[in-house]
Amino acid sequence: MAKASEVGNGGQSGIGEPYYCQECKRNHTKGKIYKEHLNFAKFESKKEEIIEDESESTDLTLEDSDTLEEEIEVDTYSEMEEEEFHNEIEEDEDFDEEILALDNDNSDYVDAVKKLPGVGEATLKKLIKAGFGSLESIAYTPPSIIQEESGLGDKTTAKLIKASMEKLNIGFKSAEDVWEHRRNIARITTGSQELDNLFGGGIETGCVIEFFGEFRTGKTQLAHMLCVNVQLPKEDGGLSGNALYIDTEGTFRPERIIQMAEGLDLDHKKVLKNIVFGRAYNSDHQVLLIKEATNLIREKNIKLIIVDSLIGHFRSEYVGRGTLANRQQTINSHLHDLLRLTDIFPDLCVMVTNQVQSKPDVFYGNPTVAAGGNIVAHGSTIRVYLRKGKGEQRVAKMIDAPHLPEGEAIFSITENGIVD
Repeated sequence: MAKASEVGNGGQSGIGEPYYCQECKRNHTKGKIYKEHLNFAKFESKKEEIIEDESESTDLTLEDSDTLEEEIEVDTYSEMEEEEFHNEIEEDEDFDEEILALDNDNSDYVDAVKKLPGVGEATLKKLIKAGFGSLESIAYTPPSIIQEESGLGDKTTAKLIKASMEKLNIGFKSAEDVWEHRRNIARITTGSQELDNLFGGGIETGCVIEFFGEFRTGKTQLAHMLCVNVQLPKEDGGLSGNALYIDTEGTFRPERIIQMAEGLDLDHKKVLKNIVFGRAYNSDHQVLLIKEATNLIREKNIKLIIVDSLIGHFRSEYVGRGTLANRQQTINSHLHDLLRLTDIFPDLCVMVTNQVQSKPDVFYGNPTVAAGGNIVAHGSTIRVYLRKGKGEQRVAKMIDAPHLPEGEAIFSITENGIVD
């Protein structure tokens, strides 16, 4: 770094004194490194003489000596900043290799993000690592979440969201356009014709579907069955896609998947390979797995996400009335992360299972209600209540759906899976 030659001060060090920098063409305070001078300091090949104005030179005062230790610390910290800057440059050199490692489908979405105004390699790297590797993920996500996950500034984030919305032409559309999309919506068969009819033709994509009920009512069995059926061709009631299963209660069983696959004459090894499994050990881990799922959906061709169960960890970790507000807000954010995935990927279906609780003030009728309160009720697109029937029979009741009437369907759970 260029050093000032002490003039009129006996050659003594003048910490804290201003001097004129020939490189930056401006005054600096000796002992400090400015960001605008960092490039000159890093790539300087020789020392240059800087003549200090004699009229501005002063003796070291008592006040200057008091701040001497502080300014020396500033020098040390600045040297650490330079080392971090070098490390960031070395990481950026490997960025092209990371981009090349992405599959061809993802590279198209990444190229679209890279073409946004103001997006360089460093910004692109931060966005991809945070799970914002497409225009849709940027446009549909609140600015505060993008800033928190990627570390970008508020102005940069606002520009990226605005540019993404313009490229995707997000705005008002006619109800006819919405109907055209709804007519061609994809569906997954449950294995039971009667249960499919309750959903208007099968489990639809682009929404969050909640199944709640007591233990042994078929919630986990339905989740296993959908993981198999989603891999079927579209003409057989599937989506020719894979499944992501997030298990919070330790109830996922590969042997049950094998039984259901063999019941449909499918290769169980291939079926198991196409199911991505994640075990959530606490509520924070559960939320993190959903955030990380964004990069897996396109990479693994995920068409179905299972969360079994949604509220198990939250009920065990947030104990007492004093933690209720924090618990509900965390669940609310978690549900909106799931809903946002269905916006970003319209051909994705999200199924969550939920536990129940009993209302002590109900003396007549069924006291069983879904856990999670109004937060879960509003966050789910479609809600279905499961209860036990005779023997292996189960009853599914449509509780809430924006386009379906209330109704019931009876299905059975057998060794081969869900049947009428």
